[in-house]
Amino acid sequence: MSSSSDLDLVPAIATRREDALSGLGKMVSQGLGWARKYSLFQYPFVTACCGMEFMAVAAARYDLDRFGAALPRFSPRQADLLMVVGTINVKQAPILKRVYDSMADPKWVVAFGVCASSGGFYDNYATMQGIDRIIPVDVYIPGCPPRPEQVLDGIMMLQQKIQDQRHQLIGNEPPALPAKG
Repeated sequence: MSSSSDLDLVPAIATRREDALSGLGKMVSQGLGWARKYSLFQYPFVTACCGMEFMAVAAARYDLDRFGAALPRFSPRQADLLMVVGTINVKQAPILKRVYDSMADPKWVVAFGVCASSGGFYDNYATMQGIDRIIPVDVYIPGCPPRPEQVLDGIMMLQQKIQDQRHQLIGNEPPALPAKG
């Protein structure tokens, strides 16, 4: 007299092997998160006056190097952090999208300043009203221009987000057999 609904109520039992693999996977994921957190290779897409504050953050007084984000890469293929600094015009939007698409996964985006975040005080047809209309943004740093302390807070928020991500282990399933031809 049992139906399929009665079987749905039975809890699934995990074996020790599955528990061990999930525990190992969790430890490896935490290790990868920690390593990625402190090895950010940024691509600065600087277009406007916020560039001066960006240079101040990279200088010795605020020292982005202690956060593992000091080395800028001027090729998107070598970067995993896109720092959009300043105003983005509508004509620049396809270029920014192409730069974002050229980056390898995993990749993260920071909108640096109010112009990159929301268009700022440029409320006109030629200015992009926030870069999140064309690419996904992970952290918004407000301000015109943002203080270096705000930028450091934004980098730390991004690092926490990177560390908390779940990393997938590759190779848990057996390889596929080659097709007979």
